[in-house]
Amino acid sequence: MTIVEFDSTVIEGIAAPGNTEVPPNAAAPLKAAAPPNAAARENPAPHLTPERWANANRHVVRKALAEFLHERILTAERLTTPGSYRVRSDDASVEYSFTAAVLALDHWAIDAGSIRCIRNGAAASPDALLFIIEFRKTLGIRDEMLPVYLEEISSTLASHAFKQWVGQPSARELAAGVTGGSDPAADFQAIERSMTEGHPCFVANNGRLGFGISEYRAFAPEAGARVHLEWIAVHRSRAVFTSSAGLDYRAHLETELGGPALAGFDADLRARGLEADHFFLMPVHPWQWENKLTVTFAAEIAQQHIVHLGGGADSYQAQQSIRTFFNTSEPAKSYVKTAMSVLNMGFMRGLSPQYMKATPAINDWLRELIGSDEALQKRGLAMISEIAAIGYHNAYYEAACASGSSYRKMLSALWRESPLPLLEEGQQLVTMASLLHVDSDGSPMVSALMERSGLAPTEWLRRYFEAYLVPLVHCLYRYELAFMPHGENVILVLDDGVPVRAVMKDIAEEIVVMGDRLDLPEDVARIRAEIPDAEKVLAIFTDVFDCIFRFLGALLAEDGKLSQEEFWATAAGTILDYQAEHPELADQFTRHDLFAPDFELSCLNRLQLRNNQQMLDLTDPSGGLQKAGRLVNPLAAFARVGPRG
Repeated sequence: MTIVEFDSTVIEGIAAPGNTEVPPNAAAPLKAAAPPNAAARENPAPHLTPERWANANRHVVRKALAEFLHERILTAERLTTPGSYRVRSDDASVEYSFTAAVLALDHWAIDAGSIRCIRNGAAASPDALLFIIEFRKTLGIRDEMLPVYLEEISSTLASHAFKQWVGQPSARELAAGVTGGSDPAADFQAIERSMTEGHPCFVANNGRLGFGISEYRAFAPEAGARVHLEWIAVHRSRAVFTSSAGLDYRAHLETELGGPALAGFDADLRARGLEADHFFLMPVHPWQWENKLTVTFAAEIAQQHIVHLGGGADSYQAQQSIRTFFNTSEPAKSYVKTAMSVLNMGFMRGLSPQYMKATPAINDWLRELIGSDEALQKRGLAMISEIAAIGYHNAYYEAACASGSSYRKMLSALWRESPLPLLEEGQQLVTMASLLHVDSDGSPMVSALMERSGLAPTEWLRRYFEAYLVPLVHCLYRYELAFMPHGENVILVLDDGVPVRAVMKDIAEEIVVMGDRLDLPEDVARIRAEIPDAEKVLAIFTDVFDCIFRFLGALLAEDGKLSQEEFWATAAGTILDYQAEHPELADQFTRHDLFAPDFELSCLNRLQLRNNQQMLDLTDPSGGLQKAGRLVNPLAAFARVGPRG
């Protein structure tokens, strides 16, 4: 049996907790960490310095001002100097002034360097924690929620300071591939760990509440550390394993673990007097095993319903979603997604065993739909399937807790296909979040990709819209099917820096069928939700236009690549050309009008401020939305005209 025991003090990747040496640049080969010593223990958090903390605060305050103004939580007072504004705290004792341009979709492009704080009549440095406290009534945070939200803001600040300290490759290096394109998997993972910003809309977007500093350094995506998952055996009377059609349990585990390791785990169980055939093998996050399962599931362990087997041989790297891991030992193997009881961005990041049961069937269904649709195939839309899943049912907590409780979501896992086999020679994988990435010198990665391609910015953008936007629009019009297509959920395949296809992931928990146009098999039926007809188009307006294109268009305008008008004209032209290809869907174009004069502003920060521990009931995605008036639709001006390539 080949097993690597997890050791929290020696982790491949970035320096071990407390190491005060200069951190490795993410572009360089990752080196094994040195063990901590007495001198190092004096400074376990070398990234937390006054300069980095000040930079982090200015960054987060800028984002708080921009997004709270966008969501109309704050109201800015225009000053006499053109482009200058200020906002005042609840008691008017504090004011923040700044310069900004208000762009399409009411996007506040604030110059971070212009932000000035006056507190009780004296100049003060921007302070994100004080900002939240001083504006708490305006923000509408309940007293019991405020400390948790402050902790998430503090964690977000600390992670920003860490990203300054650890260093990342430049945008140009990432666009070219840090290995020069010789190793697509390594280039892909260099990008994944180099992202400096979380979700573009959320202010508190790097909470990870539950991580201490050593765990942060071991498991945060930006640390880029190598992780060995823990393996347990779970009794089949309490667990459910499901897989894609034609894939059985044993074949799947032999592929993922290898025959010798699988035989070794079986032998371990027999040595304890247990029947291996009575158990499923299951990967768990090391943090979850150490902090939750050994305590919360102690009864299950004591009764040998759960048996700890040790660390797996393969090393993994945490992805931006924290609980999903890419296999760096054998990149063509599956991702592993694990339950993790860490609070991050409005949810405890568990996995429901009830949801896991139907996961492979939902993926099989969607793969067949995509494969049979000519318009989607023409644009190369792909998905990486969640091919197998396992969920553990703890009878104690299921008897005690409501169906949505985080205590019901502590022990599940799934396996998702790797995107590497989708690549053709010379192609590159990037997380779509990288299109909004700006390096430490202020250079956007999207601009570097455009420059690498040699295409005019509008032509590059047109190719991107064809690969990403048109498939989403088509799924809305043809099927009333919506994805959750934010940057972390989409992988782009690039050819010489140009997007040629989009790859969707995180399928079973994130897709929704909003109407009755599709007949769903019984085991797939849970993805259908009752959504008011007028809200269905928000799958594009909110999730794509407001949460992605608002930022992308502003970034390109600020970098001088193309104007706001050119950006939205290109989007409009792409959609109009698609509509011209599909006259049979004309009634749907009217029903879900993407060229309407305006649309409802659906607010994400308002959700988190209302309840930062469970923003939404995922079984009722429409019921809890927070609205704040309407936004002018930038496509409306191009309803009858648009570029034709």
